[in-house]
Amino acid sequence: MFDIDKIRAEFPILSREVNGRPLVYLDNGASAQKPRVVIDAITHAYEHEYANVHRGLHYLSNVATEKYEGVRGIVARFLNAPSEDEIVFTTGTTEAINLVSYAWAAPRLGPGDEIVLSVMEHHANIVPWHFLRERQGVVLKWVEPEADGSLDPAKVLEAVGPRTKLIAVTHMSNVLGTLVDVKAICAGARGLGVPVLVDGSQASVHMPVNVADIGCDFYAITGHKLYGPSGSGAIFIRSERLEEMRPFLGGGDMIERVGRDTVSYAKPPMRFEAGTPGIVQQIGMGVALEYLMGLGMHNVAAHEADLRAYAEARLGGLNWLNIQGQAPQKGAIFSLTLNGPAHAHDISTILDKRGIAVRAGSHCAMPLMEWLGVSATARASFGLYNTRAEVDALVSGLELCHELLG
Repeated sequence: MFDIDKIRAEFPILSREVNGRPLVYLDNGASAQKPRVVIDAITHAYEHEYANVHRGLHYLSNVATEKYEGVRGIVARFLNAPSEDEIVFTTGTTEAINLVSYAWAAPRLGPGDEIVLSVMEHHANIVPWHFLRERQGVVLKWVEPEADGSLDPAKVLEAVGPRTKLIAVTHMSNVLGTLVDVKAICAGARGLGVPVLVDGSQASVHMPVNVADIGCDFYAITGHKLYGPSGSGAIFIRSERLEEMRPFLGGGDMIERVGRDTVSYAKPPMRFEAGTPGIVQQIGMGVALEYLMGLGMHNVAAHEADLRAYAEARLGGLNWLNIQGQAPQKGAIFSLTLNGPAHAHDISTILDKRGIAVRAGSHCAMPLMEWLGVSATARASFGLYNTRAEVDALVSGLELCHELLG
């Protein structure tokens, strides 16, 4: 049973006020708040169990290592990965995609080789490929969304040519909320012999994810959006791809032996985890994922689907408000602009005076902003602890924006 009042009580920050008003936190697309169980786990780890991992034989090091390495299995369960050995720890999705760019793509792509992207991608799934464009002459091929903000898998696959070496696509747009049929893309790409990287930063928060069913080669998640600590994350990498990858960062833990004239590397996934990691951050992410699995991601998805439908109905009644992107399949993410000269920053500032936290700007998606024909939007992104009453508060705040700025 999804008891929203009980759930909200588990997030300490939701009980505070901002500018004399109850906090209405609608910036979950940027980063989510943390439940008490995660906060307590982090505190406990630092107070009672902290030591460096992998290197020590003493009690604290063994405890820390066991808890840290245990998270690998938790992530594998969360993503339904075939093996925890296909899970590489990262600081988040940005590092994860840069890892794939440097360790897998760079050695395999040369001048004229292609990477297919959608215009909806976050910069984290654009800039690492620009590095290859600048340095190695790789060609980026862009697929535009449909007018409603949906992405046609057939058009993604039509963009694949004989020189295409990778498809890199989001599972859910952080701006439009568009849910992409990545399973269809992966199925078609497999027939063409093209690997697929999926940016799961948004989708993994809002719905069950099954990488075995999706059929992707890479799937990246980030802990701070999943109600865990910042600086935590992971990427599923299919075992065949792991074996093809060169080391990314050099240092401790990723080596087997080091000599004056030779070096040999550890087996994956350790090969891609150099140096002292974010030990407590990853432990905290593991607790957050267990919390989500305890709630049931299908229950989270159902709650947020109700919020999305309610918000669509309420916001759709404001004829001076523009909702950017209204794909039939989407998450509870709304990018908004007002008719007239009002800027997204003005909207965000007025809402903040009412204790309502939204994000204003380009949302690290400048190519999408250009396609939409806007410089910025005000984005309200919902999470598992948000309520219909908070949708009402947002609508009331937007009516005030229209009154002052319209």
